[in-house]
Amino acid sequence: MNMKKITAASMPEVMKKVKLELGDHAVILNSKVVYKGGFMGLFRKKMIEVVAAIDDKPLPVASTRKNRERRTKESSQSPVQPKQNAEQQLVRKELADLKIELSHLKQASSVMMNHYPEEIQLCLSKLQAIDLENKHIKNLGDRLLEKWRTNQQQPTESDIEDWCLQEILKELKEISFEGIPEHAKMINFVGPTGVGKTTTIAKLAANAVLKEKKKVAFITLDTYRIAAIEQLKTYAELLQIPLEVIYEEKNFKTAIEKFSDYDLVFIDTAGRNYREKRYIEELKKMFGDEKNIFTYLVLSISMKEQDMQKIADNFLDMKFNQFIFTKADETNSYGIMYNMICHYQTGVSYITTGQDVPDDIRKATPEIIAYYLVGNEE
Repeated sequence: MNMKKITAASMPEVMKKVKLELGDHAVILNSKVVYKGGFMGLFRKKMIEVVAAIDDKPLPVASTRKNRERRTKESSQSPVQPKQNAEQQLVRKELADLKIELSHLKQASSVMMNHYPEEIQLCLSKLQAIDLENKHIKNLGDRLLEKWRTNQQQPTESDIEDWCLQEILKELKEISFEGIPEHAKMINFVGPTGVGKTTTIAKLAANAVLKEKKKVAFITLDTYRIAAIEQLKTYAELLQIPLEVIYEEKNFKTAIEKFSDYDLVFIDTAGRNYREKRYIEELKKMFGDEKNIFTYLVLSISMKEQDMQKIADNFLDMKFNQFIFTKADETNSYGIMYNMICHYQTGVSYITTGQDVPDDIRKATPEIIAYYLVGNEE
């Protein structure tokens, strides 16, 4: 099997390169968004990277008995081909397992949805593909079926999607979605390592400084990684705002007093394995009895949902106020956002869609969540 990693500015360009370099029968094994160039997330160029592969070309079929006999004779005389290497065998096994898994999913889907009209089944299948929980899919399916039965005309696929959108918005109407509240001054960002807390802070700080003309400061508790301090220090220098690095609890209280006349103070915490409660206890000890902190739990929707729930459960003692969901450009598991919102009855303030600062972030609303789910997000 011939495998190649190919990068281009867009998916159509990638496909042209794949076809040119590997031929029409190449298979895309993996694709992701990558960023090249730029400085600390500024002016970086978004690219599409794929891993493509193609099987070695089979020998042509012999057209005559003589040719078949000749090839058999040559084959018996030729040396034995070496076994496929471990990497090739692993790729083949993963592809085979994926086909089996997709087959099982398709069968399970048909069992669950076969009592709905075809148009509703199509809509529900899309929701299943983005990892919406089955209980939500069934709830929406039953509501759509009720609308279907009372509708005077034959609904179109577009009608079904509009109905689904409306039903999702009904579920979300009682949940608060807000950006940084007007009364909030100290904004705390917590969450596991690798979800993009520091970059998210930089985006929000850049917006507050450059667009809203607010007086902003940074505090970082992430003293475990020198690179994290340097990253935030670079953003602070670019935005010309102060940064305090906190090593002890008493320093945190001093920093809060120092920035008492600032409009916003963004607090960056260490990315740790917050499935373990002991790390959350460390944070609680650092914050002490400080009441005037608005806390965001930052989670990547490319994570496993069970890991996200374990982390959120552990943070309930800290009473986080809202979610921030990151890396929406790296996955299509948008249903996880809805699952988490409904499970914790907690809204979302922001969704990040890339690493560019300050552009790749958007204010979350029930409408945006619904658009992500029904596939109409732009």
